[in-house]
Amino acid sequence: MRVIRILPNLPVADVSAAKGFYTDFLGLSTEAFSLGWVARYTSADPDVAVQLVSGDATAPEGSVISVQVDDVDDAYAEAQRLGYDIVHPLTTEPWGVRRFFVRAPDGNVINVAAHRS
Repeated sequence: MRVIRILPNLPVADVSAAKGFYTDFLGLSTEAFSLGWVARYTSADPDVAVQLVSGDATAPEGSVISVQVDDVDDAYAEAQRLGYDIVHPLTTEPWGVRRFFVRAPDGNVINVAAHRS
Protein backbone atom coordinates (compact mmCIF):
# COMPACT_ATOMS: atom_id res chain seq x y z
CA MET A 1 0.00 0.00 0.00
CA ARG A 2 1.22 3.48 -0.87
CA VAL A 3 -0.25 6.63 0.68
CA ILE A 4 -1.21 9.15 -1.98
CA ARG A 5 -2.67 11.99 0.12
CA ILE A 6 -3.67 12.81 3.69
CA LEU A 7 -6.45 15.32 4.39
CA PRO A 8 -7.59 16.70 7.75
CA ASN A 9 -11.25 16.12 8.59
CA LEU A 10 -12.44 19.04 10.71
CA PRO A 11 -15.63 18.39 12.67
CA VAL A 12 -18.20 21.17 12.23
CA ALA A 13 -21.83 21.48 13.29
CA ASP A 14 -22.92 22.68 9.85
CA VAL A 15 -20.76 22.50 6.71
CA SER A 16 -22.58 25.36 4.94
CA ALA A 17 -22.33 27.65 7.96
CA ALA A 18 -18.61 26.90 8.41
CA LYS A 19 -17.71 27.32 4.73
CA GLY A 20 -17.26 31.11 4.85
CA PHE A 21 -14.39 31.05 7.31
CA TYR A 22 -12.39 28.60 5.21
CA THR A 23 -13.18 30.23 1.87
CA ASP A 24 -13.35 33.94 2.75
CA PHE A 25 -10.75 34.17 5.52
CA LEU A 26 -8.33 31.36 4.61
CA GLY A 27 -8.84 31.78 0.87
CA LEU A 28 -9.66 28.19 -0.01
CA SER A 29 -11.56 29.04 -3.14
CA THR A 30 -12.44 25.72 -4.75
CA GLU A 31 -15.13 23.42 -3.45
CA ALA A 32 -13.69 20.14 -4.72
CA PHE A 33 -16.84 18.29 -3.73
CA SER A 34 -19.76 18.53 -1.34
CA LEU A 35 -22.13 15.83 -0.14
CA GLY A 36 -23.89 18.08 2.37
CA TRP A 37 -22.36 16.37 5.42
CA VAL A 38 -18.79 16.62 4.06
CA ALA A 39 -17.12 19.10 1.73
CA ARG A 40 -13.52 19.60 0.60
CA TYR A 41 -12.10 23.06 0.02
CA THR A 42 -8.80 23.62 -1.76
CA SER A 43 -6.58 26.35 -3.13
CA ALA A 44 -4.65 26.53 -6.40
CA ASP A 45 -1.96 24.45 -4.67
CA PRO A 46 -3.24 20.85 -4.61
CA ASP A 47 -1.43 20.22 -1.33
CA VAL A 48 -3.60 22.81 0.44
CA ALA A 49 -6.97 21.34 1.36
CA VAL A 50 -9.32 20.71 4.25
CA GLN A 51 -12.47 18.65 4.62
CA LEU A 52 -15.32 19.92 6.79
CA VAL A 53 -17.43 17.10 8.23
CA SER A 54 -20.69 17.44 10.17
CA GLY A 55 -21.16 13.68 10.51
CA ASP A 56 -20.61 10.59 8.42
CA ALA A 57 -23.32 9.16 6.19
CA THR A 58 -22.42 5.51 6.79
CA ALA A 59 -19.72 5.15 9.47
CA PRO A 60 -20.61 4.88 13.16
CA GLU A 61 -18.19 7.65 14.17
CA GLY A 62 -16.12 10.40 12.63
CA SER A 63 -12.51 10.29 11.51
CA VAL A 64 -9.75 12.80 12.16
CA ILE A 65 -8.00 12.36 8.80
CA SER A 66 -8.68 10.77 5.43
CA VAL A 67 -5.79 8.82 3.95
CA GLN A 68 -6.03 8.11 0.23
CA VAL A 69 -4.11 4.97 -0.74
CA ASP A 70 -3.33 3.20 -4.01
CA ASP A 71 -4.73 -0.18 -2.82
CA VAL A 72 -7.43 0.02 -0.15
CA ASP A 73 -8.06 -3.73 -0.22
CA ASP A 74 -4.41 -4.36 0.63
CA ALA A 75 -4.54 -1.72 3.38
CA TYR A 76 -7.64 -3.35 4.86
CA ALA A 77 -6.02 -6.79 4.85
CA GLU A 78 -2.90 -5.36 6.52
CA ALA A 79 -4.94 -3.57 9.21
CA GLN A 80 -6.75 -6.84 9.96
CA ARG A 81 -3.51 -8.84 9.97
CA LEU A 82 -2.01 -6.40 12.48
CA GLY A 83 -5.10 -6.68 14.68
CA TYR A 84 -6.18 -3.05 14.53
CA ASP A 85 -9.75 -2.13 15.49
CA ILE A 86 -11.82 -1.79 12.32
CA VAL A 87 -14.46 0.85 13.12
CA HIS A 88 -16.20 0.75 9.70
CA PRO A 89 -15.73 -2.27 7.40
CA LEU A 90 -14.36 -2.05 3.89
CA THR A 91 -17.24 -0.61 1.89
CA THR A 92 -17.80 0.76 -1.60
CA GLU A 93 -19.79 3.90 -0.87
CA PRO A 94 -22.52 5.29 -3.16
CA TRP A 95 -20.47 8.44 -3.81
CA GLY A 96 -17.65 6.52 -5.50
CA VAL A 97 -15.15 5.84 -2.73
CA ARG A 98 -14.05 2.47 -1.38
CA ARG A 99 -13.01 2.89 2.25
CA PHE A 100 -12.77 1.62 5.80
CA PHE A 101 -12.18 3.25 9.17
CA VAL A 102 -9.47 1.97 11.49
CA ARG A 103 -8.68 3.06 15.04
CA ALA A 104 -5.01 3.87 15.59
CA PRO A 105 -3.48 2.64 18.86
CA ASP A 106 -3.66 6.26 20.14
CA GLY A 107 -7.46 6.23 19.71
CA ASN A 108 -7.72 8.37 16.58
CA VAL A 109 -10.06 7.07 13.89
CA ILE A 110 -8.58 7.12 10.39
CA ASN A 111 -10.58 6.97 7.14
CA VAL A 112 -8.54 4.91 4.66
CA ALA A 113 -9.88 5.26 1.12
CA ALA A 114 -9.34 4.86 -2.59
CA HIS A 115 -11.37 6.41 -5.39
CA ARG A 116 -12.88 4.02 -7.91
CA SER A 117 -11.13 4.20 -11.25
